[in-house]
Amino acid sequence: MKDAHNTELTTRNSFMREAIALSHEGMNKGAGGPFGAVVVRNGEIIARGYNRVLETNDPTCHAEVDAIRKASAFLGHFHLEDCELYTSCEPCPMCLGAVYWSRIKTVYYGNTKADAAAIGFDDQFIYEELDRPIRDRSLSMERLLGDEAAAVFNDWAKQANKKLY
Repeated sequence: MKDAHNTELTTRNSFMREAIALSHEGMNKGAGGPFGAVVVRNGEIIARGYNRVLETNDPTCHAEVDAIRKASAFLGHFHLEDCELYTSCEPCPMCLGAVYWSRIKTVYYGNTKADAAAIGFDDQFIYEELDRPIRDRSLSMERLLGDEAAAVFNDWAKQANKKLY
């Protein structure tokens, strides 16, 4: 029993080392911040990603999102419920949302969000903003044309062949 646990731990550590190596690779290429991630399915890495924000000028191209996009493309579907994510850092709010939407079952991470904040990647303000009522947030938000937007939702609700995700 102990050997099986040690083997499993060794395997998980190897996946995490790959995520850490990707964080270093992306950072050294100047692609973005020092973040890397891999998606694992059935004990095999199916997708790798690192932060590409600077390389792509895409503020959403974080390591976890990059790896999730690649895993979904590889598998040909958007649910990754039989996958695990290994990431060099605890996911930011956006990436955590992507993890939940993708249905990944387990996340393993190296650095914490406090570690990230200590080097200038502080997302605490986003967590605090989400707890505030919309009218009290620093981001101005105003609802427009709610009735017209609701009509599309009503049409969606009536569709017999819709595919929920």
